[in-house]
Amino acid sequence: MLDFNSHFHLSMDWDWLFEFLKGMVKPVAALTVVLLAVLLSFMQNLGLEKEMIYSIFRAFLQLSIIGFVLQFIFNQDNSGWIVLAYLFMVSVAGYTAGQRAKHVPRGKYVAGVSILAGTTLTMFVLVVLNVFPFTPRYIIPVAGMMVGNAMTVTGVTMKRLRDDIKLQMSLVETALALGATPRQATLEQVKRALVISLSPVLDNAKTVGLISLPGAMTGLIMGGASPLEAIQLQIVVMNMLIGASTVSSIMSTYLCWPAFFTKAYQLETKVFFSD
Repeated sequence: MLDFNSHFHLSMDWDWLFEFLKGMVKPVAALTVVLLAVLLSFMQNLGLEKEMIYSIFRAFLQLSIIGFVLQFIFNQDNSGWIVLAYLFMVSVAGYTAGQRAKHVPRGKYVAGVSILAGTTLTMFVLVVLNVFPFTPRYIIPVAGMMVGNAMTVTGVTMKRLRDDIKLQMSLVETALALGATPRQATLEQVKRALVISLSPVLDNAKTVGLISLPGAMTGLIMGGASPLEAIQLQIVVMNMLIGASTVSSIMSTYLCWPAFFTKAYQLETKVFFSD
């Protein structure tokens, strides 16, 4: 009897793996189109074959791992896992955005804090308004979308602001010499950086549903939800992306200023000649 129970429990322990492998049949079948891309790259002498294979292998591995991690977190009745997963996403996003703006001093710190501020504020408002319940199944996917979007916008904002100030150093220095504060002297550069970084988010909101169906909406429809329910969720998603991206990008400009200027309100020239 003991042997039977042990065998039964062992079988149950491995059922999830069998189900996972069975479900991977279609993703593996979809590799056909990647092999087609590899073949075309080879025929055109693009030299991208190894990178394509590596990229898709890495995507398979990363998504499989995150799938198991999320499955574990979803089965836990502990909000601490939500916070831990969220902070991990923000850390990776801050590092990535900081790499894009690598000439901005403490760029990874600036990006990380900015993304944390923008996404936390947006998430707090959504939870308080009961738009989403504070459970892993809702918060982690929503946070992932916000963090990913804020990462892109923040990185572009920081890089563009530094590059614009570098191109117009004489104008900024003249404004400072006339008594302007760093904020006043770089107001136009800040506006330009914010407009450029936020424009893709706003353009996406303007054309959503007209050119392509967004991922969240597509996933719900393919999962069996009605199109009307999918639309409602997608509207919420677009709202939160705009909110989080705007807060994060503006925050990054404020955090960049101390690195761009000395305490005497002069440009920190070494920042702009470090290319």
